[in-house]
Formats: sequence, C-alpha cells, structure tokens
Amino acid sequence: MSSSSSSGSGLAVTSTAADINECKDPNLNDCDGNATCTNSPGSFNCSCNHHFSGDGRSDGRGCTPDPASQISVIKLSLGLSFGFVSLLIGITWIYFCINRRKLIKLREQFFQQNGGILMKQKISSIDGTSAESSKIFTVEELKKATNNYAENRIIGRGGYGVVYKGILPDQRVVAIKKSKVMDGNQVEQFIHELLIVTQVNHRNVVKLLGCCFESEVPELVYEYIPNGTLFEHIHKPLSWLTLEHRLRIAIETASALSYLHSAASIPIIHRDVKSANILLDAKYVAKMADFGASRLVPLDQTRVTTLVQGTLGYLDPEYFQTGQLNEKSDVYSFGVVLAELLTGKKPICLERSQEERNLATYFLVSMKENRLYQILEPRVVKEGTLEQLQAIGELVKRCLCLKSDERPTMKEVVVELESLRKYRNNPCVNQQSHEESASLLSDEEPTDLYALSIGPSSSDISGQYCFSSSTTFPLGKSFN
Repeated sequence: MSSSSSSGSGLAVTSTAADINECKDPNLNDCDGNATCTNSPGSFNCSCNHHFSGDGRSDGRGCTPDPASQISVIKLSLGLSFGFVSLLIGITWIYFCINRRKLIKLREQFFQQNGGILMKQKISSIDGTSAESSKIFTVEELKKATNNYAENRIIGRGGYGVVYKGILPDQRVVAIKKSKVMDGNQVEQFIHELLIVTQVNHRNVVKLLGCCFESEVPELVYEYIPNGTLFEHIHKPLSWLTLEHRLRIAIETASALSYLHSAASIPIIHRDVKSANILLDAKYVAKMADFGASRLVPLDQTRVTTLVQGTLGYLDPEYFQTGQLNEKSDVYSFGVVLAELLTGKKPICLERSQEERNLATYFLVSMKENRLYQILEPRVVKEGTLEQLQAIGELVKRCLCLKSDERPTMKEVVVELESLRKYRNNPCVNQQSHEESASLLSDEEPTDLYALSIGPSSSDISGQYCFSSSTTFPLGKSFN
C-alpha cells in the first residue's frame, strides 16, 4: 500500500508539472484573433468575442462578425450621432430664439421711445390727407433696401448723420436718412412736426415717403433726387447754369418756401435754407429738402423762441442775436442763396479778402457803392439787362435787411422774381441786354456806365447792416 501510495503521489506531481498555459504563448494555441483563449489543465479552449460567432479556432471556422450585432452597433452609433446633432441644433435654435426675442423687444422699445405708437395713432386719426400714404417701414425693409447699409450706398454725410440710396421691393429708388441722435424729451414735438411734413404736397418740396422707428434713432425715407445739390452746380467750374436757369430755380425755391410759410396746414419755418439743401431732380427742377431743423409756428403766433441752429453764412443775424425765429429768417437765408446764384461765390470763403469773405456783407457793400456788376458772374452780366440785374440786386438787398420786419415775404419774392423772369423773356429787352452786356464786359472803365444805369443807391446800409464778415459764430458747421 505504501508502494501504491507513493506511486499515486508520484503520478500527481508529474501531472501538475506537465500542465502548460498555452494561452500565454500564441504559438501554443490556434485561437482566432477575434477569440479569447481560456486555459484548462492539459488543454485550452477558444471562444469568440462579443458580436462574433464560430468555433474560435483559426484552423476551424474561426470567428466571423455577427450581422445582428453589427446592425445594433451601427444603430447605436447613428443614434448617438443624431442625438448629438439634435442637441446641438436645439441649443443653437434656443440661442437664436432668445437673441431674436431680445432683438424684437429692443425694436419694440425703440419703436415706443421714438414715438412710433404715437405716429400710428396720429395717422389713423387723419382722413383724406397724404399722411395716409406715408408708410412706417421696418428695420429689415430698410436693411434690404440699402444692402445692409453698405458703404457704396452712401450718397451724403453731415453733422446730422448719413443718407443712403435705397431700392424698395417695388423698384422705387429712395433716399434713407439715418440720423445720429434723437432727443427723447422732444419725441412728441418730433412726431407732430413729422406728421405735418408728411402732409406737405408741393412739386418743389422733396416728398417724405415714410419713416422707421425700430432703430436706435428714427430713419426717414424720402423720394430720391438724382442730380445733386444746387451748391454743386453753382460752384463747379464752367457751370452750365444760365441766367434763365438761375431765375427759374430761384422761383421754384421761393415757391416752396412760400408754400411752407403760408399754404401748409400749420406754417413751417425751414430754418436751414441753403443751396446745399436745394436738390435738382432728373429734369433739373428745384426741390427743397432736409427739414431736420424745421419748426412749426402755432397759428396764433408769429415768432418761436428756439436754440439757434443754421449754417454759417446763411444764418439770419437777427435770429442769431435774439433766438426769435420767424418766417423772415428763411427770407434772409434765401437772399443769400439768390446772391450766391448771381455771383457764383460761396457764402463764406476764408480764402477771399476780409472785405469779400462774407458774401452777404460784400453784396450789400457792393450795392451801396454802385459796383454790383463787378461782383456778378460774367455770364449773368452778359445774359441780363442792367435794369433787370439791378432789380434783382435790390430784391437781394431787401431780403438781407438786418431787421426782419423790413424784409419781404416769400410770396412777395415769388411775384417779383416771376415779373423779372418775364421781363427777361421779352425779345426787345434781350436785344438791348446784349448791347449793354458787351459794354459791361469790355476792358473800358465801367464807372460812368454804372452811374448812368444804376444811379445813386436807394438807401444807405451804413449802420444798418452790422453783421459783418468779421463776426464769429459759436456754430462752425451746418445743423441739419
């Protein structure tokens, strides 16, 4: 038994010592690459990994991918991908929705603070007027019209802001004025004046088509006038403007101002009459523009006290000194424009001598000293008669009177200019004017001719016109 026991014990030891882990050495097992090797005493087993099927042995059926498992993996991957994309889209949509709501609220806030609601109420309460045709535009409409306010759409800049050329969906070309600032304390007055301007209907006044209240400051939409400003045409080299053109443009401008002063439902004082605010349309018809500084005059008043606004060289000295605005302030400014048309000179030019620097002063001094024809543009002298040009000069002089009560009304100016234009169209007068103009433009000394044709000045401006060229203004730019 002892021998037998020893023998059994010896066999057990031998068996244990002979067991080798074939799984540790790839050369000792034939498991497939997608199989897991499991060691067992004296042997090993091969089993395919998850999502694979077969006997697991490379010399057998091996391990092949399980189709059902692959589909599940693909579905899971796609599900996760779609889920991530959906989450991303959802977050983005929520972000844009929140921003859009903020933008809508901001636009509603601007619309309210700029007086949009008040404007709607006012328009709806008016029947049978041109105000009904005025449109309240949205920001998106104006952005689209101006190609998102592109630089190449800018047609004008100034202290007031920027003017863009826009094209509406119906292909109408418009001018969109985008101001820089808006005084929140004067919204009601702004809306009241805007409402009046929308009702202005005159062939020589630029038409206001509508406005937008959804931006930080209101934007105004006007009809587009293609041929620029009168200022540009007066002061370009070799200006095409004949005396007939100048008189016609002066009459059209005066007619517009006369309409604003006396024919509008509530009198309107433009307050910034100048050649740069007179536009010329496709047929070179004058259009009064830019009512940014305009003020309404209550029917029971003749004057309005305001902060002084205007353009250096055109500003009424009485208004500048007193702050009292009336329709005669526009008459003074128109007188400067008329002098500008006759002489071709700018209202203020620092490059000229001290005597000539301020056109209004220089014109009045020239009238007083009987040398009007020396300062007129040669073409004007050539095309006009002595009597006609002298009469126009006297009209300018009356418009430039220091005291507003001594200035004519715009209605009177229109009548006088019309008569002077008809006088110009008389063929007998025209024949005489060529002979007189030849003498005026000759190299001979014209003093005697001036004395004969003009005679002494009807009034002395010494002491009357103290608004000299040396006078300085606290405003050195245009207030539009």
